[in-house]
Amino acid sequence: MCHLSLGDDRGGKETVQTRVWHAHYPPQVPASLDYPAVSLNDLLMDTARRYPDKAALVFAQNTITYRELDDLVNRLAATLQQLGVRKGDRVALYLPNCPQMVLGYFAVWRIGGIAVPVNIAHVAREFAYQVHNAGATVALCWDAKWEQVQDAAASSGLRHVVLTGLEEFASRSWVSFLGVGTQGAPLDQGEGYAHGEIHVHRLQDLLRVAPAQMLPTQASPEDIATLLYTGGTTGVPKGAQLTHQNLVANAVQIASWLTRLTPGEETVLTALPLTHSYSLTMCMNQSVYRGYTQVLIANPRQLDDLLAAIDAYQITLFPGVPTMFLAVNQHPGVRTGQYQLRSIKACISGAAPLPREIQQEFQRITGGVLVEGYGLTEASPITHCNPLHGRDRIGTIGLPLPDTDCKIVDSETETRSLGPEQPGVLCVSGPQLMAGYWGMSEETANVLRRDRTGKLWLHTGDIAVMSVDGYFRIVDRKKDTIIAMGGLKVYPREVEDVLYEHPAVLEAAVIGVPIGGADQRVKAFIVLRPEAQVDEEEIRAFCRERMAPYKVPKYIEFRASLPKSGVGKVLRRHLAEEEKART
Repeated sequence: MCHLSLGDDRGGKETVQTRVWHAHYPPQVPASLDYPAVSLNDLLMDTARRYPDKAALVFAQNTITYRELDDLVNRLAATLQQLGVRKGDRVALYLPNCPQMVLGYFAVWRIGGIAVPVNIAHVAREFAYQVHNAGATVALCWDAKWEQVQDAAASSGLRHVVLTGLEEFASRSWVSFLGVGTQGAPLDQGEGYAHGEIHVHRLQDLLRVAPAQMLPTQASPEDIATLLYTGGTTGVPKGAQLTHQNLVANAVQIASWLTRLTPGEETVLTALPLTHSYSLTMCMNQSVYRGYTQVLIANPRQLDDLLAAIDAYQITLFPGVPTMFLAVNQHPGVRTGQYQLRSIKACISGAAPLPREIQQEFQRITGGVLVEGYGLTEASPITHCNPLHGRDRIGTIGLPLPDTDCKIVDSETETRSLGPEQPGVLCVSGPQLMAGYWGMSEETANVLRRDRTGKLWLHTGDIAVMSVDGYFRIVDRKKDTIIAMGGLKVYPREVEDVLYEHPAVLEAAVIGVPIGGADQRVKAFIVLRPEAQVDEEEIRAFCRERMAPYKVPKYIEFRASLPKSGVGKVLRRHLAEEEKART
C-alpha cells in the first residue's frame, strides 16, 4: 500500500493537518487513507480474482460476471494491440452506457493506453475536435453514430474505427468465443473495410479472432489514464489529464465515505453517462474497486426503463443529478406504487445544486438517503460530500473528503486566504488533482498553482463560503456573477434557491442582462409545475420577501423547458447566448 496524504501531489509527503471539518466526519471515516499503488486495470484483475462469479455488469437483462469481464477485456486489449495501439496512445470511446464502454476503458488501460471518452450527444465537428486534439488514431464507436464519424473522418486523424451495436451485448452470443484460446487471426479475417483512409471493423468480428492474451505491458500509477474534456459550457474544451493514481485515489476516497455499503454486495445504477467524470468514478471505478454490480442504463431519459431497473435489480446505490431525482419524484408510476424503490440505500447528487424540496421528497418516496456532493473534472472529480449518516447540512456541498484540503481566497487576486462566512474562490488540494490540461500549459498554470510552501492547489473558479464548523456552500460560478447597480454582486444560485421555494416553480435559471454589461439586472427563466398558474408580479413579490431588492428579478420569462447538458446541468450560457441574440 502507498500512503498518500495532504500535499502528496507529485512531490513529497506531508502529515495530514487537522482541519475544523474533521470533527464532523462519520466515526468510521479517518482524516487520511491508504491508497493502493496500482493502476485501474489492477483493480479489475484483483476484483475478478476475489469475485469471479459475481455479476459485474447487467445490461438489457443480461449479466456479465467479473471473470467474463476480465476475459473480454483481455481480448479487446489484444485487438487494440493488433490495431497498433501501444502504451501512451489515445483511444476514443464514442458510446452510450453499455458493456462495450466498460470494456473499452479497461482494455485501453490494460495495455497502458489513454482513454478519450466522447459524449454521444456530440456532433461530428465536436467529435472531430476532441479526437484530433487528443491525437487518437483508433476509436470504438456506437454504430448509430457512424454518420457523425464519417462526417468527421477528414479532420479527425483516425486510422481505425471499430463499430459496435447495443444489441451485441443484449444477448449472450459473445460467450461462444470466450476461452477459445486462438492465436489470433490476421485482421482482414475480421471482415473490415476501408472508408477513405479509415479502416472500419465490427467489434464482434475482431473479438472472435482475437488472441485470448495480449502482449505484456503495464501501466504505472503515475501514467495518464484518461483525457476527460471539460470547459465546453464555459469555453474551448480542454482535456483534463487524470492519472491512474488520481482515479484510484478518488474511488477509494468516496468508497470510504459511504460507510454502510458492503464490498461485493451492492448494486449500482449507472445511468449517468460514463463519458462524464462523476459517473466514471462514482459508478464504474468505485464498483470495480468494491466488487459491486453495475446496472447500465443506455438512455436515462427513458424513465420507465430506469425505474424498472431499480425495481427489478434492487438498486442500492443511485448516483444522479437533481433533474433525475426530480423526474423520479414526479413520475406517475412512482406516485401510484407501480415501481418499488425502497431498496435504495444511498444517493449522491452532483453536477448542479440540489434543491431542498427535491431532496426531501425523494427521501420520503424511497426511504433512502440523498445528499449533495461536489466535484469537478480536474479533481477526478469528487472533493466534497455531505455525510450519509449523521449531520447532512441541506443547502451545502458538505465536507472535504479525506486527504482533501480546502481554502477560500479572494476573488480579485486569488492570493489572499479568507475566513469563515466570507465568499471567495474555492481552492482544493489532494491526491485526486489532475496532472494538467492536455497540451495547454498556460491554461494549466491558471488553475493549478503552488503556494509559498510549495503546496499544489486547484483554483476551481467557483465562489464558495465555508461555515465556522467546516461545511462548504457553493454560491456560484465566478464567471456567472451578476454585477448589479453600484457594483453590488448577485450570485445566480442564491436567487434560484429562492425561486425553487415557490410551490409553482419546477425549474429555474438566472442570468444577468445585458450580457456583458457593466450594470446588469437579474433575469429569471422559469418552468412551472404542471397546471400551476402564476404571473411575474407574484414571483417578484415572493422574492421581495426573501432577498434584497437588487437581487429580485427585474425580468422573468416563463418557458416550457431549460437547456441542459448531457448530465442534466442547466446551461446558463445557452440562455445568455439566446438573450444576446435578441439584442
